[in-house]
Amino acid sequence: MIYKLCFGLVILLHRIIDLITGHALGFYYLEHHIQTNHGSVSVAIYGDHDKPALITYPDIALNHMSCFQGLLFCPEAASLLLHNFCIYHISPPGHELGAAPILPSTPVASVDDLADQVADVLDFFGLDSVMCLGVTAGAYILTLFATKYRERVLGLILVSPLCKAPSWSEWFYNKVMSNLLYYYGMCNVVKDILLQRYFGKGVRGCSTEPESDIVQACRSFLDQRQGMNVWRFIQTINERKDLTENLKQLQCRTLIFVGENSQFHAEAVHMTAKLDSRYSALVEVQACGSVVTEEQPHAMLIPMEYFLMGYGLYRPSQINCSPRSPLNPFCISPELLSPESMGVKLKPIKTRAK
Repeated sequence: MIYKLCFGLVILLHRIIDLITGHALGFYYLEHHIQTNHGSVSVAIYGDHDKPALITYPDIALNHMSCFQGLLFCPEAASLLLHNFCIYHISPPGHELGAAPILPSTPVASVDDLADQVADVLDFFGLDSVMCLGVTAGAYILTLFATKYRERVLGLILVSPLCKAPSWSEWFYNKVMSNLLYYYGMCNVVKDILLQRYFGKGVRGCSTEPESDIVQACRSFLDQRQGMNVWRFIQTINERKDLTENLKQLQCRTLIFVGENSQFHAEAVHMTAKLDSRYSALVEVQACGSVVTEEQPHAMLIPMEYFLMGYGLYRPSQINCSPRSPLNPFCISPELLSPESMGVKLKPIKTRAK
């Protein structure tokens, strides 16, 4: 109880800091609830609307506070992303902070519905082409969006992505979670299954080692989720289709991160093999689970920096001007489009945790 109270105060403090420092730097935070053709969706916006757009989408049971906060609290990564982008955090239906239960009569959205919902969000804000950052289930939704709306995606940064239909083991675990959520809500067993999905053993703790702060924080975030809303997203993801045949049609560059201990490591390798090798690269993060954005966000910095250089985007220490024009990767020299120019290799490379 004391820990939860302290954690609630930390969240409140973070919001106050966001308001104070955000307005001072121009990185303000606004939340919009948008009625799309496929239901209501929450979008949290950080940054200057005149800058290019970065769309994010989290994994099951997470939102921008629990899936991307670690990355944006990493000073170097924050300066890289917030200097160059206005960030639009899309939450899965009913996953935003303070979400009410979705009415039982509301149909469960399909993966195509959620991808179309992303397009509706872009239309609402008048956005043409965007950069995308997704984690696991969120990476699947944004990849599907990229295959359906190829002209609207300039680049994909995917973390432990899904691209195939569920394996038997994933399907089984999802069914177990669905049944538990339906009858018992967000109980401890569901939270333990989700934490195994998100994080590596090193931070989850064991009988002799306590859970790390990041896992404890995530556990508290999960307490705030509406169980039936999470149940709906699991139902959606468990019915997903295989995107393998559509990957060659992607017209954008793709950077994939995956933790070497991720449950979806093999799927990330499979996806990389099916993408155009000239415009894609895989970074394997050592001693890490699936949600690299939270567990080892510093490991993403250098590959992302080289990746974004291909679009003429830099950290503020390297260039003083603020980008205010649409990204155009085709106006730069072809050499910068090669995987080698990103600072990564076509074969998985390992970045060691400090």
